[in-house]
Amino acid sequence: MKALVYQGPGKRSWQEAPSPALLKPTDAIVKVTRTTICGSDLHILKGDVPEVTEGRILGHEAVGVVVDVGPAVSNFKAGDHVIVSCITSCGKCEGCKRGMPSHCTDGGWILGHLIDGTQAELVRVPHADGSLVLVPKGADEDALVMISDILPTGFECGVLKGEVKPGDAIAVVGAGPVGLAALMTAQFYSPAMSIAIDVDDNRLEVAKTFGATHVINSTDGKAALAVMALTGQRGVDVAIEAVGAPVTFTLCQDIVAAGGHLANIGVHGHSVQLKMETLWSRNVTITTRLVDAVTTSMLLRTVLSSKLSPRKLITHEFALGDMLKAYDVFGNAAREKALKVLLKAG
Repeated sequence: MKALVYQGPGKRSWQEAPSPALLKPTDAIVKVTRTTICGSDLHILKGDVPEVTEGRILGHEAVGVVVDVGPAVSNFKAGDHVIVSCITSCGKCEGCKRGMPSHCTDGGWILGHLIDGTQAELVRVPHADGSLVLVPKGADEDALVMISDILPTGFECGVLKGEVKPGDAIAVVGAGPVGLAALMTAQFYSPAMSIAIDVDDNRLEVAKTFGATHVINSTDGKAALAVMALTGQRGVDVAIEAVGAPVTFTLCQDIVAAGGHLANIGVHGHSVQLKMETLWSRNVTITTRLVDAVTTSMLLRTVLSSKLSPRKLITHEFALGDMLKAYDVFGNAAREKALKVLLKAG
């Protein structure tokens, strides 16, 4: 089969790779019909995730068709259309029982990380019963790729951890795909003010269609002043960091109100500064989380009922074999006006 293979920092290739085989009775083999590229993949290519070894097939998001299952798989069969969750869950260990399958002792974020992933023609999915979601007939499978990762990531790590409430003022720092997913799902809770902050005017315009009531271009370094002016010098109840950079984490600290929440989503490859000298007295809650994908079924229902429209996040479509071109476009998102890129098998 063909796959996108990581060859070390800054190096990737679309090449022949061994087709996966069932290794355990709980495995499934899925033919990838649709996949995408995540910001986490770019972090891997930068060398920010050193546990990813050379030769690894990247990717952790997909929709596909089951082609084979192990004898212990009871919920899926060959021919089923499925969403491949970015999180592998055994459903039995302490992490899974505590509602944190991201910390599954035999799973978690392993696809495209610790084992071969979804940017390929075929993928092996461990613990298939807990790691696949059945796609209803007639569903828009393009849109459902967004449920594989970014929708639950934005919702769980940003909105739920940030405890967004009706009437809140919220700010999403980073209007990329996952930041827009957080902005979109935050509307479940009717915030009074939703501020999107980014350096890309195109993404800020898109943010308005996902619920942003105000947008701020932070290129001039004065975003904190603008947020304070909008909130009567109070700050926001929830600041969601959706970039993974020291400067954006600092901005979130500067704009969060007393008693507020700073919810981190971004993948950080470098240390950040914690401004404890100003935060210590402000009753601020800082949270981190790796997506657990425990809200996937709920999000699927909201998409199927047209309450959410994640297909609007897809700006570019490619054939699966054009993976390298898709990476070039996604890696130059500002220039290409790219959000999510969709890759489809022929």
